[in-house]
Amino acid sequence: MSKSQVKDLTTGAPLKLILGFAVPMLLGFLFQQFYNMVDTIIVGQCLGVTALAAVGSTGSINFMINGFCIGVSNGFAIPVAQKFGAGDHKGMRKFVANAAWLAAAFSAVMTVVVGILCMDILKWMNTPADIIDGAYDYIFVIFLGIPVTYLYNLLAGIIRSLGDSKTPVYFLLLSSVLNIGLDFFTILVMGMGVGGPALATVVSQGISAILCLAYMIKHFPILKMTPDEKKPDGDMIKVLCTMGIPMGLQYSITAIGSVVLQTAVNSLGSLAVAAVSTGSKVSMFFCSPFDALGGTMATYAGQNVGARKLDRVKQGVWTANIIGFIYSIAAFAFLYFFGKYIALLFMDEGETELIGQVALFLKVNSMFYIPLTMVNVVRFAIQGLGYSTFAILAGVCEMAARAFVGFVLVPAFGFLPACFASPLAWICADLFLLPAFSHCIKKLKIMFGE
Repeated sequence: MSKSQVKDLTTGAPLKLILGFAVPMLLGFLFQQFYNMVDTIIVGQCLGVTALAAVGSTGSINFMINGFCIGVSNGFAIPVAQKFGAGDHKGMRKFVANAAWLAAAFSAVMTVVVGILCMDILKWMNTPADIIDGAYDYIFVIFLGIPVTYLYNLLAGIIRSLGDSKTPVYFLLLSSVLNIGLDFFTILVMGMGVGGPALATVVSQGISAILCLAYMIKHFPILKMTPDEKKPDGDMIKVLCTMGIPMGLQYSITAIGSVVLQTAVNSLGSLAVAAVSTGSKVSMFFCSPFDALGGTMATYAGQNVGARKLDRVKQGVWTANIIGFIYSIAAFAFLYFFGKYIALLFMDEGETELIGQVALFLKVNSMFYIPLTMVNVVRFAIQGLGYSTFAILAGVCEMAARAFVGFVLVPAFGFLPACFASPLAWICADLFLLPAFSHCIKKLKIMFGE
């Protein structure tokens, strides 16, 4: 096993390690958001504002369901990182095998349940009548791809747990290019409407997953298992559920607030839906560095707690936050002055009211990227330390903030409060996460006898 395939994050300068690990992840997140954004651009330009609103109206429910899948998969990878950091390769392989069993079971159950309830969910969210059929055509196909979401994110998480953040990115780059081509093919050639980009997303991610699997089999002999290591283990399944389910629920609970907010925005009409969904797509692209820093800290903290190096964990958290703060200032300046021009990528220049609302959404959100930095860095560090339950409580804080805006402020004041929903959620989460991190470090010091 060559050094290029794995990376030990328990020694060396944290700044160099974090940047070296985060940059490849950032490229992956950027391209993932890029092709998600291209989906939206192609839909808006080729199918019109109504189709754009239809796809956008599914954003929160998509995040709630697939976010759970991603969170669970990332949580399953944490014990793998901890065992790798501790040098217990046999235990690491057994965790990988049991994570695969659990992911298969979770994906089968979730696909059936959400597929059956798909239309009912859209109705419960008060999706406007002029876009509900298009919304169903899009999100139903996305939900059929839940097993693919589990497969890719679990495999990518395991590869990253071994210190290799580059390889999943390479496969994601390839699938991004394929996704864009399939978008045009399914819409312009096959005439599939909004279901086309959904199918393109699922197929592209499936190809990434298969490539990750093939790469792991060929290049990671450390993961080659004996028949005994492949067997389900009740104790390990319990540990994986303790790590994975809280991380999944963190995403889903957070998304419940987004669903409430989306329901409130739906009541404002398809124009407001299109503005929030478009602004969210652009914001997610600019927030990719925060996601990369978060993913980096989960692996960094996991390996270092396995090696019992808590001071390095704290140093890493501080370093990652500084990196995020610097980027936050630059991103705010760019979106403040150029947000309206970015909106033109998604719609005709004649949609002046819509363009103005998108630009406002981007300005407000980017003003609060510094609190978002801390949410991602600190939350994922806590998860890497093994205290995933705290992620649920942070998610509850975010849910409460977004639900308050959705239930109270949007009905009373209209579109503007929707722009402040995420910033308020980030601030509320930070008020919980910062003292929670200190608490986790103190508990671990007592556990390690320091």
